[in-house]
Amino acid sequence: MSRKADLPRGRQGSRGLLWSMWVLLGLYLAALMLHEEGLLPRVDVWLGVPAGWAPVAVAWLAAFRAKARLPLVLVAMALTAYTTGSTFYVIALSEGTALPFPSPADASYLLFYPLVLGGLFAYLLSLRQRLASSVLLDAVVGSLGAASVLVVLLAPLLSAASSFPTLATAVAIAYPLLDLIVLAVTAGMAAVPGLATARSGATLMLGLIVFAVADAFYAFRLANDTYQLGTPLDAGWTAGLCLIAAWADGFARQEERAEGASEGSWTPAVPMVATAAGAGVLIVGTGIPVPGLAVALAAATLLSAGIRTQLAFRKLVTLAEVRRQSRTDELTGLPNRRALYADAPELLSARPGIECAFLLLDADRFKEINDSLGHDVGDRLLIQVSERLRRCLRPGDLIARLGGDEFAILLLDTGQDEAVRIADRLRAALSEPLTLKGIAVQVGISVGIALFPEQGEDLKTLLRKADTAMYRAKTSRSGHHVYASEDQNPGEERLRMLQELRAALAEDQLVLHYQPKVDAVTGDVKGVEALVRWNHPRRGLLAPDSFLLLTEEAGLMNDLNSRVLTLALDQAASWHRQGRPMTVAVNLSASTLIDAELPERIATMVSARNLTESALMVEITEDFMMPDRSRARDILSRLQDSGIQIAIDDFGTGYSSLAYLRDLPINELKLDRSFIAPMTHCPRAAALVASTINLAHSLGLIVVAEGVEDRPALEQLGGYGCDQAQGFHILRPVPAAELDEWLSPARLDSGLPSA
Repeated sequence: MSRKADLPRGRQGSRGLLWSMWVLLGLYLAALMLHEEGLLPRVDVWLGVPAGWAPVAVAWLAAFRAKARLPLVLVAMALTAYTTGSTFYVIALSEGTALPFPSPADASYLLFYPLVLGGLFAYLLSLRQRLASSVLLDAVVGSLGAASVLVVLLAPLLSAASSFPTLATAVAIAYPLLDLIVLAVTAGMAAVPGLATARSGATLMLGLIVFAVADAFYAFRLANDTYQLGTPLDAGWTAGLCLIAAWADGFARQEERAEGASEGSWTPAVPMVATAAGAGVLIVGTGIPVPGLAVALAAATLLSAGIRTQLAFRKLVTLAEVRRQSRTDELTGLPNRRALYADAPELLSARPGIECAFLLLDADRFKEINDSLGHDVGDRLLIQVSERLRRCLRPGDLIARLGGDEFAILLLDTGQDEAVRIADRLRAALSEPLTLKGIAVQVGISVGIALFPEQGEDLKTLLRKADTAMYRAKTSRSGHHVYASEDQNPGEERLRMLQELRAALAEDQLVLHYQPKVDAVTGDVKGVEALVRWNHPRRGLLAPDSFLLLTEEAGLMNDLNSRVLTLALDQAASWHRQGRPMTVAVNLSASTLIDAELPERIATMVSARNLTESALMVEITEDFMMPDRSRARDILSRLQDSGIQIAIDDFGTGYSSLAYLRDLPINELKLDRSFIAPMTHCPRAAALVASTINLAHSLGLIVVAEGVEDRPALEQLGGYGCDQAQGFHILRPVPAAELDEWLSPARLDSGLPSA
């Protein structure tokens, strides 16, 4: 039969032997208590000797079963040595033989100590990988402190032992000194977290203490000439051996675990008590004679305690730094999400009923900047954003970076009006361009505001409602939004929409509609503007306003631009093959300014379709130039140098349009519909349109009027000398096939058709 099959039976046998050991010890102790003092062979020999050898058998069986055998083998040898000496001593006395001092039995007794100490050190070495250096130092402090006190207490025994002859003196002194070492080691073991509280660990320490205490009582009684064989004291050594053997059995079963001290453990008190004991020995030594060894051990205790205190201080500093780092955003130095979740509830709970405001901020177009210019530039952007935000806050306000480009701010003692003013101040602080990698980048933020306690009394609720408000601010482009009861969390629908948008880019769900630009006087078609639509599988045909903001937020604008350019140039090539060459205008968002390789990519796409560069016109808005005018000028110049025409769309809606006309290489100016709509009934609007047309012509630019909704407006524009017009009066944006039908006459007559 295999050893594995025998294992349960072996374990059962070891348990039986263990119980037999305790039974023999109990019988031996009871017999000693019942009979009078003096040697009684049937008790001391026939019961005491088997009771002494039972723990030896348990220890050797445990050593045989254990995987880590060295500690148990040494302990089993120690028990064997001691029991051999005890057996020799008892049998010799029972036979009436007078034994000298020291006798062969003393050799066996003394051999017990180095063997058991060797086993203890081997045991502790097996635990060293699971124990911190500070724990080991605690054990040293405990051992030294205990040793200094024990030297003082055992001084009478050491003095009495010195009266023996030379060899006898050495042996007599060896017993208390070795007991002192055993007790000191036991005190050190008590400082190991988890060891003293584990069942088998406590059993080992108790066994060593019982054994040493029995030795001490024996020595004192011997010094006073009161010791007699056959008293319950004789069972003290056997009890100590039984406890040590029980530990060996538990070690073999691997019941002990050197784990960290549980909360409320007393083990940290060991080095403190030992330090106090060492100090006490030194203080006592100033008044009464104390052995020099005790003084030396006490001094060593205080020195070790000082080293331990220094290590503890360093550990506390390290832990404080680790805690700080765990609560701090590594990039910006702001508190992180963990710190917000820990500090904000405390701040709010300390202000029951007092108004506070929770702001959630998100940087616009951050993902696109991060992907286009690189993560290092994105990191520097976040650092500058965090610095500007922090400067806008008051002392006591809490700001944290939640992750990515999202920040949270808790404004204490703040109502709605003040929260809105601070939100405006934060947005204004970021309105100035940030310089990154030689590029001036303008980053806007959207701010969602939730009010405490009106809209939520806990951080989780405030965070959810502020997130809803922030999304409302983004979709409405209002910059900030205070949560209202009618607001609903759009998160689920937004995530679904984003997933569908990614699918739309991959599955050709995006289509282009085209709106013609015609000569304002003759009606000749001069070109078309390509306008993107999303043929949504659930919601039908969607206009750009329904998904462009989400596209920018998700960092998909470059993908969208590439798709629109591809569709527009493919259609331009189709018209070219049909003998109807036409310039197609495509809108580019401000985010494309980040792409330094844009001109080359567009030129490659045009040449790949065998089109002339004049087949494409790029339309930009003033947002394109605002972040970095020099970079915009460089990109637009390279586009124009390659033959691609440039138009400024929605002219007149910004603040620096005239400076752009002066500085940027452009071919066409498109007047915004907000000027054209009131022109027929507002003289001031008409004057602005006429003067802008004259200004553009003086700069050599073509002028296109957008949003022409009726014939009087078209005729008035023609009278002002406007070059081209587009709008619903001429034709709404339509698919290419429908535009082909509309273009079949190739020229508009005086009665321009409308859609």
